[in-house]
Amino acid sequence: MSRLDKEDRTNQVKSVKKAFLIMEELDRSGELSVGDLSERLRMDKATVHRLLNTIKASGFVVQNPDNKKYSNSLKLLAMGNRVMSRLGVKQIARPYLEELSEKTGETINLGSIVDNRIIYIDKILSSSTIKVDLGVGVTVPIYCSGLGKAILAFTPESRLEGILDSIRCEQYTPNTITDRSRLLEEFAKIRRDGFAVDDEEYIEGLVCFGAPIFDFEGVPVAAVSISCPKYRYDPGRHLKLYTELVAEAGRKISKMMGYHKEIAG
Repeated sequence: MSRLDKEDRTNQVKSVKKAFLIMEELDRSGELSVGDLSERLRMDKATVHRLLNTIKASGFVVQNPDNKKYSNSLKLLAMGNRVMSRLGVKQIARPYLEELSEKTGETINLGSIVDNRIIYIDKILSSSTIKVDLGVGVTVPIYCSGLGKAILAFTPESRLEGILDSIRCEQYTPNTITDRSRLLEEFAKIRRDGFAVDDEEYIEGLVCFGAPIFDFEGVPVAAVSISCPKYRYDPGRHLKLYTELVAEAGRKISKMMGYHKEIAG
């Protein structure tokens, strides 16, 4: 390779790096002019203008015809959404499930809706000898599980009504909520708090804390939960800790899914 080729290759790499710096600054700040970008990135205006024209021609940046300022296009968003679709919520959520497992020592679950029931799509079992084990692939009722209630609470009203119309609310334990008006009150509380609590509503002796996971459009597509045996659960020590941890995990996973709005809690 000649010296000239090496220099060209070096210049090309530097140019790519500068192009990404421009796009990152547009992502942080929104619409910016050539002068704004030149000042913020400490690049000369001619370089910024040349790079913007190249990025614009590739479809990653658009220019406002009125004020001539530049902003990122939706092309990167579309690429990111395709990446997330390929990875799936299971792969995205896994590190956060592991983090919850390490912090609590309890069983951590990831679930989604299938045929108006909750299906476990991933799970990390408790390190304790006595553990809660509803395996991956098992389905549970949506209205009386921590995972299900976390999703239903944030489901649009028209869709929620359809789900509730299609299911029969059975009384699994003395704590199961089967009355529709009480369920709606429960969902309103979950929306305010940002998390759901299943206090022996599906299985006696089992307590579960769930939080919703949203996709980039704000649709609750899954939920994460912490499950523990009731005998090991101390409300004074665990309620605040577990609900804060699971709500934070839900927010982090949602952010990785492309959701950036504030979630209660």
